[in-house]
Amino acid sequence: MLAGGFLAASAIVLARLSEIQVLNTDWYREQANARRVSSQTLYAKRGTIYDRNGTVLVSSIECKNVYVNPSLIKKKQRRRAIDALVDVLGMDEDVVEDLVDREGTFVYVKRQVDEEDAELLAKKGIAGIEFEPAIKRVYPNGSLASQVLGVVNVDNEGITGLEKQYNEVLTGVNGSLMRERARDGSFIAGGAYEKVPAQDGMDIVLGIDANVQRVAEDAIAETVERVGAAYGSVIVTDPTTGEIIAACSYPTYDPTDLASASNASMNLRVVTDVYEPGSVFKTFVSAAAIEHKGLTPNTTFDVPAEVLVGSDIVRDVDKRGAAMTMSLREILRRSSNTGMVLVGEKLGADAFSEHVIDGFQFGKSTGIDFPGESLGIIKKRSEYDGASLGSMSFGQSLAVEPVQMVRAMSAIANKGVMTTPHFLKTRAGEEVDWTDGEHRVLSEETAASVADMMLTVVDEGTGVDAQMPGYEVSGKTGTAERAGKDGGYEEGNNMASFMGFVSTKDPRVLCYVTLDGTAAMSYAATPVFRKVMEEALPALGIKPTR
Repeated sequence: MLAGGFLAASAIVLARLSEIQVLNTDWYREQANARRVSSQTLYAKRGTIYDRNGTVLVSSIECKNVYVNPSLIKKKQRRRAIDALVDVLGMDEDVVEDLVDREGTFVYVKRQVDEEDAELLAKKGIAGIEFEPAIKRVYPNGSLASQVLGVVNVDNEGITGLEKQYNEVLTGVNGSLMRERARDGSFIAGGAYEKVPAQDGMDIVLGIDANVQRVAEDAIAETVERVGAAYGSVIVTDPTTGEIIAACSYPTYDPTDLASASNASMNLRVVTDVYEPGSVFKTFVSAAAIEHKGLTPNTTFDVPAEVLVGSDIVRDVDKRGAAMTMSLREILRRSSNTGMVLVGEKLGADAFSEHVIDGFQFGKSTGIDFPGESLGIIKKRSEYDGASLGSMSFGQSLAVEPVQMVRAMSAIANKGVMTTPHFLKTRAGEEVDWTDGEHRVLSEETAASVADMMLTVVDEGTGVDAQMPGYEVSGKTGTAERAGKDGGYEEGNNMASFMGFVSTKDPRVLCYVTLDGTAAMSYAATPVFRKVMEEALPALGIKPTR
């Protein structure tokens, strides 16, 4: 019996040993390591983002994550530990008490703490308060270009803006730090130690000019507040390359205070929001009519005081009561809605759909390197009704985001070739090629004719407030009524805008200003254009032409 019992016991022990040492060896090893080995992530520094002149827009610095090992905090030290964390980290006392009193050996107290504060806390020498290396983003210019740059989460992953768009480029490769712990969670002196260094991410350079960006942000903020608009936006590009020199919306936000930021304030509205563009759209209708129907700036129309578009009567803003003979140049100079309805009819619905909508690629992605682009609300040719052609001819009954308008205008400014709007200029020191997105829309002659008519708009027409001494400015005003919640257009609720480029014959800077939800008309947008251009022209070395 004793021998049988011994054999049975031996069999059980052998079976257990076999299960531990043979069948489930890896699992038990992982469990043991989890208890005695501490593994920390060593975060790679995200790449620095620079403006076109080398100004740092956002970079990364080393910091510390503060955590507690409650099992090491003795009762006599509990009050001292709580007071130190509250005093140095500025946290709520009740929150800290809850963290310190939890079970276990690892509880985060606060992440991404400045090195100075972490060092001050470490000098207090309180057992159980510990630190791990971390990385955080810093913004030397405050909230400048915050909507463009975007933000990262606590794990240094880009979640909005260019931080998201170029996350893989900026992120790098995280490393790790492995250390051996004792039973109580403290580190063993001379114990197992293994460090795998992090590999930092690539730096990128944007086409943004920090000075032009700052002027644009200040100007649109002041104007939105002054005219009582709901929102405002500015985008500045080089139409010959598509480089974005400035882009902003107002209201904006502070990237260091995300708790106070709204989703709306974080949107770069020139990319994410769509609007009925209003009279700025007339330039594209005019271009298509010249290119495909043989019109010239001097082609004349007998323009009535009012026209019927669907069931609506359309009049010009001057409320004239008699017909007038107008050339195409005069229609654009006066921004005549009734005249543009006739130009649209001259084109016809099929040609309008083919050469205005599809030709300028409205309703399609611009190719911009930014997340969240809206494609607009554009009717297919089969969806046109009796009012569609007439109303679209002067920029209503369709909606596009500002960056689509800017891309389309680049074709007029750039001798007929449309360029791709983009932020990225160089990556890891190498110039990025964006020419694949270039597309000829118009002949050079047609583009020059429209640019010259837009010069007349600024010299003598609705855009006179955009004039700049010494420079030829081609531009177009726009005032589109906004649709109300109950359908139909609301009086006093406009999208006022101005788009222009300098100079007429050799454009290097294009600026589009929009003011949404305001009783003001296009005249409110032109001062913003001027302020931005006053900074952009000398910054980019563009000399006077007059």
